[in-house]
Amino acid sequence: MGDAGLAPQVVDTLFDLAVSSIRAGLEGRRPTRDGDDDGPRLGKSAGVFVTLHVAGELHGCIGSLTAEDLGRAVPRHAWSAAFRDPRFPPLRPDQLDGLDIEISVLSPLAPLAVDSWEALIDALRPGVDGLSIEGAGRRAVFLPVVWKQLPDAVDFVDHLYRKAGLPTRSWPADMRTWTFTATEYGRVVSPRSR
Repeated sequence: MGDAGLAPQVVDTLFDLAVSSIRAGLEGRRPTRDGDDDGPRLGKSAGVFVTLHVAGELHGCIGSLTAEDLGRAVPRHAWSAAFRDPRFPPLRPDQLDGLDIEISVLSPLAPLAVDSWEALIDALRPGVDGLSIEGAGRRAVFLPVVWKQLPDAVDFVDHLYRKAGLPTRSWPADMRTWTFTATEYGRVVSPRSR
């Protein structure tokens, strides 16, 4: 899905759903939940993350690597990024105007056939690959956009290991790794879009 991208009207719908969901949270409401129904079915399924920035600073990032209908996933992840990311306080009403929302639509995960930390470093495509790691009962993921802050593959992987709580440059016996790409869509909330 990361290759062709989404039709402009689908992107518009996703951002409308994200803003509506965040606005509901600011009014003390959760997104509507009827079973797994958080939004309309758009017929487009992919793993997706929603990232929020306030005044240029990260304020939340929640998503899933598992493919699901984007119309249902985006409002749920937007709400969670605004109010449930444990790294940040809940979004405040005065932070909605100017809120930068980024929706990352992921390609399917591709397992990496590597058997060491060094082989992992060599297999990565800096600036292109997102990375998911799992080993020793721990896991973590970095979206491709993280390369903007960590352009060196060693730094990228070391920071991801720390995020997972793994010793850097280790290789647990049950280690598994996957790469993916992402198509990024960004919008800034303005008073008109509310």
